[in-house]
Amino acid sequence: MNEVKLFENKQIRSVWNAELEEWCLSLVDVIGVLTDSINPTDYLKKLRKRDEILGDYIGTNCPHVEMLTETGKKRKTLSATPKQLFRIVQSIPSKKAEPFKLWLAEVAKQRLDQIQDPELSIEQAMRDYHRLGYSEEWINTRLQSIQFRKELTDEWKKAGVEEGLEYAILTNLMTKEWSGKTVAQYKKKRVCEII
Repeated sequence: MNEVKLFENKQIRSVWNAELEEWCLSLVDVIGVLTDSINPTDYLKKLRKRDEILGDYIGTNCPHVEMLTETGKKRKTLSATPKQLFRIVQSIPSKKAEPFKLWLAEVAKQRLDQIQDPELSIEQAMRDYHRLGYSEEWINTRLQSIQFRKELTDEWKKAGVEEGLEYAILTNLMTKEWSGKTVAQYKKKRVCEII
């Protein structure tokens, strides 16, 4: 699940890792937020060279995770879990470090709360859709389509449809019917709206 999180109105790309049950956040985005650097990628490279222990830590512990770029394409992006970010943030001279740690703890808490009470995820989705300017009618239709898709995929499983390519084809057809766009076109539109 790709998602954009906001810290002080600045975007941080993130992906939920279901296996680890943790968020993986874009390290470059975090560096950009904490340093206000024009080129956070270069800042990160210099930081890793200056602090060899940190550089080794990042190289060993921080995976490259597929995330959406501003253009809507998926690219492998250096990422870190909240625990790893706490270690990295300590090495960045920034007045924003402490507020960022508090924000990060709140993000983690919200997700854990959502795991315990899935209805909170639905409420968060509704708030996010409102923030993005969608109408009540659109939001209700979207939430109904999610429920419909769940029921539909359950039926597909019963009918022996294999997950993977067959699901993708059927999902693409379904998405085109309700949105007028293919899945790829719809995702690209959504990324542009978020940015």
